[in-house]
Amino acid sequence: MPKIGTKAPSFTLLNQKGEKVKLSDHLGSKVVLFAFPKANTPGCTAQACGFSAALPRFAQQGVAILGISPDAPAALARWKEQQGLAFDLLSDPDHKVLATWGAWGEKSMYGKKYEGVIRSHWIVGEDGRILDERIKVSPADSVALAEKFLAGS
Repeated sequence: MPKIGTKAPSFTLLNQKGEKVKLSDHLGSKVVLFAFPKANTPGCTAQACGFSAALPRFAQQGVAILGISPDAPAALARWKEQQGLAFDLLSDPDHKVLATWGAWGEKSMYGKKYEGVIRSHWIVGEDGRILDERIKVSPADSVALAEKFLAGS
């Protein structure tokens, strides 16, 4: 799992259009990368729509937003269009990138344990180093915490 101050693990994933997106495509800009369990679910929609609503404020600071989940590109495309999201959603179906970033692991629901996405977000600096990370962040807090961090940096 990467640590604050270290170089962010590189990746290339398909976006909602099936196009390759690399984290390194955003060198020179800050990036908020958020991990969400499943498109078109209440918590994920709240988190993504929160980032979408805040996008003008992030853009003023030169910050790009990227979402990542195990969903297939087609599912991400439908959800993006449905919600009017204005940033790329990345597909990690084998959850290798999510695991590398520390956002894949054991979860529990109604006493049943299973493996899944741990809702998280990271802020990556212009130089590709991790500036902030929030593992197990709530959908309601994710955007506010990212904005607060960026306002102070």
